[in-house]
Amino acid sequence: MSGLALLGAAGSSGAAEDTRTGDSGPVIVGHRGAPGYRPEHTLASYELAFRQGVNWVDVDLVPTKDGQLVARHENEIGGTTDVAQHPEFASRRTTKVVDGVSLTGWFTEDFTLAELKTLRATERIPDVRPHNTIYNGRWQIATYQEVLDLTKRLGRELHRTLGTYPEVKHSTYFSTIGNPTEPKLVEILDRNGLNRPNAPVVIQSFEVSNLKALSKQVRVPLLQLTSATGAPADFVVKGDKRTYADLVTPQGLKEISTYADYLGPDKNQIIPRDAAGNLAAPTALVRDAHHAGLKVAPYTFRNENSFLPANLRSSADPAEWGDIFTEESAFLATGIDGFFADQPDTALLAVTGS
Repeated sequence: MSGLALLGAAGSSGAAEDTRTGDSGPVIVGHRGAPGYRPEHTLASYELAFRQGVNWVDVDLVPTKDGQLVARHENEIGGTTDVAQHPEFASRRTTKVVDGVSLTGWFTEDFTLAELKTLRATERIPDVRPHNTIYNGRWQIATYQEVLDLTKRLGRELHRTLGTYPEVKHSTYFSTIGNPTEPKLVEILDRNGLNRPNAPVVIQSFEVSNLKALSKQVRVPLLQLTSATGAPADFVVKGDKRTYADLVTPQGLKEISTYADYLGPDKNQIIPRDAAGNLAAPTALVRDAHHAGLKVAPYTFRNENSFLPANLRSSADPAEWGDIFTEESAFLATGIDGFFADQPDTALLAVTGS
């Protein structure tokens, strides 16, 4: 099965399950698990996503001081763990420049895995997801190996093939400090028998150079992420003047297709919003990407008003849920092949209708 086929039909034990999980059509990826219901990137978040019906979860990866890969959206962990409550780590608080942005806090690369395991995960956006705060302190930071072990165990229990979309975060930054992520990721895939065609793995990155290099080292599909603004960090460091907008031109998409199978754009690159904050007319991106031979899976769909187009919000309360089904239906109508969602269960309903 090629990488293109993986997004269209993840492995499953039967057609009935394919329909239930949405894998007979656009594929839903649990973005950081199911963070609409549990603190992101915890084993509980991933498990809930799988139990809600998706076959895939998105796992952001950053390294520890001793070379382990852990699941965190960022290497700065002040906003997603209780590290600030640990006086023994007070001296680790520092300021670093990551991809051109100055950040102050605590960073995974300054902690061993054993030290990180003494911390507990917390809700990243408590103002928007106050109900998730009741879970603060319940779960540790997970390693990628632990996520793979969970995925394998639940796959046996649920009788379907489950997989991960590991994302290499801040590739150039970590390479610059002598702690690159990619060799560690390849080693984990090799050790788990996942560096092969048909393996339930899709590697993602917002950078380009690392994906090009990985395309020669791994046999699993690659996904090029793009943003609605800015440029890949590796381009900036190298003085390459191209931006993400250049990557999603027909010429840019043709180049992406030489090393990747999927395009993962910011959803605003597919349907932008007008001056009033409502959905405008779709761009040609999905058509152009398909013409280049790429499957398209935009990010990120979230049910809360604060993330929805203005006319689809249910109230002025940013934490209340709005009309997510109308938004997701509009994107599905553009012909996308899948999408990333914080609430996998409602996303699956948008795809399957049941």
